[in-house]
Amino acid sequence: MLRRTIRLTLSLVMVMVAMLGGMLSTAGSAQADECYTWGRTLSEGMSGSDVTQLQIRVAGHAAYGEVIAVDGSFGPATKAAVTRFQQAYGLPADGIAGSQTFSKIYALQDPDCTPIHFTYAELNKCNSDWSGGAVGAATAKANGLRTMWKLEAMRHALGDVPLTVTSGFRSYACNSAVGGASNSRHLYGDAADLTGSPSLCTLAQRARYHGFGGIFGPGYPDHDDHTHVDGRTSRSWSAPNCGV
Repeated sequence: MLRRTIRLTLSLVMVMVAMLGGMLSTAGSAQADECYTWGRTLSEGMSGSDVTQLQIRVAGHAAYGEVIAVDGSFGPATKAAVTRFQQAYGLPADGIAGSQTFSKIYALQDPDCTPIHFTYAELNKCNSDWSGGAVGAATAKANGLRTMWKLEAMRHALGDVPLTVTSGFRSYACNSAVGGASNSRHLYGDAADLTGSPSLCTLAQRARYHGFGGIFGPGYPDHDDHTHVDGRTSRSWSAPNCGV
């Protein structure tokens, strides 16, 4: 009788442990992260600041010509972007952001929230505080972060080849010094000029799939030596030598 009671008790404990393990495996927070930790699973129809943080990191996994809104509302476009993120990194692709998705994001970001292959210094060779542009310093820096996550997605899609950023944020003074357009997106912090390998045309063509509203490259005036990408919401593409 005692053995039966012990076996029954052990069985109940094992069932409870299994149930707890199942709950932990589906929870939205897989671990604590120095940058940002999600505390719940996110899916279509939800909203909040945690959705905004997710959108920043998956906006580079857009459909052709699409710009993912970073608005804190988990709609169909965000679900599709999460699905493509999951596919890109070999995760179960259901468009629901849970522990596996968050764990991958944690692995892809540094403590300051930048993706592991890009830095704030790389996106701002103008000054140290992101000031003096067309928007406030905090907004310009936030725009720079969004640009970096799009570039991270693009980098991965190109086979994890390094991307060289020659110019990012510019203050009005920095923009004037390099002869930039008076309405340059660099003044907003959401632009990057890319050079090196892969080819400039490959960069311009690939950028169409990573949430960049602005793309200018070879064949567009003054862009034969670099490919420019930016985060404007309306599409403006011109790289005639590349079929863009």
